[in-house]
Amino acid sequence: MSAASAKDTAPPKDTAPAKDAAPPKDAAPDRVDFGRTVWAWRRAGLALRVERRTVLVCAALAVTVAALGVLTLGTGSIRLTPAQVLSALFDPDADPRDRLVVVTWRLPRLLFAVLCGAALAISGALFQSLTRNPLGSPDVIGFASGSYAGASVVMLVLGTANYLAVASGSLIGGALTALLVYLLAYRKGLAPFRLIIVGIAVGAFLSSLTSMLLLSVNPQQAMLAATWGAGSLSGLGFEQLRPTAAVFVVLLICSAAVARPLVHLELGDDAAVALGVRAQRARLAATLTGVALTALVTAAVGPISFIALAAPQIAQRLTRGSTTVRIGPAALTGAAVLTGADFIAQRVDLPVGVVTVCVGGAYLAWLLARRYAGRRG
Repeated sequence: MSAASAKDTAPPKDTAPAKDAAPPKDAAPDRVDFGRTVWAWRRAGLALRVERRTVLVCAALAVTVAALGVLTLGTGSIRLTPAQVLSALFDPDADPRDRLVVVTWRLPRLLFAVLCGAALAISGALFQSLTRNPLGSPDVIGFASGSYAGASVVMLVLGTANYLAVASGSLIGGALTALLVYLLAYRKGLAPFRLIIVGIAVGAFLSSLTSMLLLSVNPQQAMLAATWGAGSLSGLGFEQLRPTAAVFVVLLICSAAVARPLVHLELGDDAAVALGVRAQRARLAATLTGVALTALVTAAVGPISFIALAAPQIAQRLTRGSTTVRIGPAALTGAAVLTGADFIAQRVDLPVGVVTVCVGGAYLAWLLARRYAGRRG
């Protein structure tokens, strides 16, 4: 055999592709790009993934709340510069007069606005995810009316205006209303649309009951209950803030625990069950947590409308998320909205609940018109 023929019949050597060779056009990509930048953090076997836009939105909302807070603490009958406000907050050796105005008089009201706005927004996010409807907020469904009715019974029937008694009545009223709505709406499961309809009916009945109580007592008692029912942050101090903040922290942890099952339930019960979610238990837990958040706010400052309705929707649009159950953005949006509303309320000398009703009513009309136009189209 010749050298040429041996060379021709030798088996070809395995050749490795070049490292820089481009993959074929029809090859599947390593990952799918949904147009969202995600930051990943991994330490000690733990992994955390967050979207960059969500982080930036939360940071912007936190800065907005802080700026509104400094503006609120520095304006009023006694005006202070931002430097004086910050000095009074963080410098123990600051002017005692400034510390009295900022820390003792104005700071509790600001903290109540932040806390109540966050609580209402989280409650609204839970219920809007639970009902899969932007109108499914606790003030529309009627749970806020239940809390108000419970507090009204304590003030008008039992004849006591003690803060702890009124708060207890509000919590009990909200819990009983939630139980009643749940029992009436439950038919081999809890349908979201049925929950909204039953909640609206029960809320209308309780509002009528509260109006009847107001008309059946003397004008002084009626004025006291009506003033409280307008929702006001004035006259509150650290004595009321401490227990309210402690309960809010507990409910915040509960909200974080029920948020993930609710996201799965938005995919449908079959998909949620396949992922290991107990649908009815998750709905009951979310309902109880949302009602408790609403009742907490109503017990502390009275009913404040439309924050629970608007804040989750605003947060969803800011983050461009696919679900309203985003506890952080919703809470910060609610805090910013209620802090801004309270700033306006102080300037015009009105309860903050009146301001939120005026702004929220316009938002509700726009939301209904938008949904109706979408169905017509």
